[in-house]
This record gives sequence, structure tokens and C-alpha cells, in this order.
Amino acid sequence: MVCVACAAAHATPGAWARQVTNPWFPLKPGTTFVYTGEKDGESGRDIVTVTDRTKVIRGVRSTAVEDRLYLHGRLAERTTDWYAQDSRGTVWYFGEATAELNSAGRVTSREGTWQAGVDGASAGIFMPAHPKVGQSFRQEYLRGHAEDRFAVIRLSRRSLLTKEWTPLEPDTLDHKLYVRGTGLVREETVKGGNERWQLADVRHG
Repeated sequence: MVCVACAAAHATPGAWARQVTNPWFPLKPGTTFVYTGEKDGESGRDIVTVTDRTKVIRGVRSTAVEDRLYLHGRLAERTTDWYAQDSRGTVWYFGEATAELNSAGRVTSREGTWQAGVDGASAGIFMPAHPKVGQSFRQEYLRGHAEDRFAVIRLSRRSLLTKEWTPLEPDTLDHKLYVRGTGLVREETVKGGNERWQLADVRHG
């Protein structure tokens, strides 16, 4: 998928919003989402914080979101994701820097790290401005490393359900539930894995 909006941004500075305000995925700096659940049989917490930091990627100023996964109280994975919203309200995903850590706190893998414009990677759509049942998008692309896709499978005035998959793991399927005005409230692997997360708290800085 070609990032048409990315190219447009170079010629049209006003093509991008200053903040991500899409009601299905709002990213207000200072907001922290706390999720509880489990991964591969281990209970944990996933803490997602919208920062006031930004990074210019492919000419687009993108918001940095910090994600910290704790399993049995130990930091197991840390990730920084970058998102930007175009002038029509669609949220684009511009990259992530991720690291898995062992019990000693040392990085064991950075698999899944990518950034639009580097090594052939391109940005993808994370949330459309006006979701409709049946829509399908590529969220990210770095061949062989980051190829997540999603489709809208249920939509009401207040909630949105998607299914998410990747050709890199064809036997795995996730469901994600979003609530209008809040964002992601539940995530669950429904096929090929054992992972589930539920929003437990939202803190506004």
C-alpha cells in the first residue's frame, strides 16, 4: 500500500492535524490507559501513555505513545509507537520501536521494530475517520517483520469491533473493541494464542 497521505503532506503542510482526536482512538497527551489481563498464561498489566513528545517521520509530525508491558510485576516489553491524524480524521501508524526484556532487564529482541521510510517500510491506517463494517486496512508494512492488518466487523453508535491478523502468523486472530470517546477497551486473541487485556483505568494528566 502506498502512503498517499504521506506524499501529500510534503506539498500540503496543512494536510495533518496537530493532535490525534479521532473519537475511536483519541490520543490526548498526558492520558494513561491501564489494562489488566494475561499473556501466555502469565498475568500482567499493560500501561499505555500518550506523551507530549513528537517525531517527524516522512515529513509528518507524529505523536509518541509509550507502551510498557509488565508480567508478574516485571517489565517484559517496552514499546514506543508513533501516530498522526490527517486532516480528514484518519489516524495513521508511522512506526514503532519495541524491545523484549529478560528477567535481568536486558533486551533479547527488537523484532517488530519499523519506521515509515526506512528499509522499504510504509505507514498504514490505524483507524479510519468514518469506520464502516467490511472496511479493511493495512496498519503497518515492513516486509517479513511488520504486516498487521485489520477489518471492521461490528459497529454501533458507541462501540467498534475489529479483527486483526498478520500474514506472518496466519493461524492467529485477535479481536479489539473500541468505545467512542475512549479508545481501545478490550483486546483478545480468539485463535492461535492466549492473550487478553481489559481496560481497568484511564488517568488524565
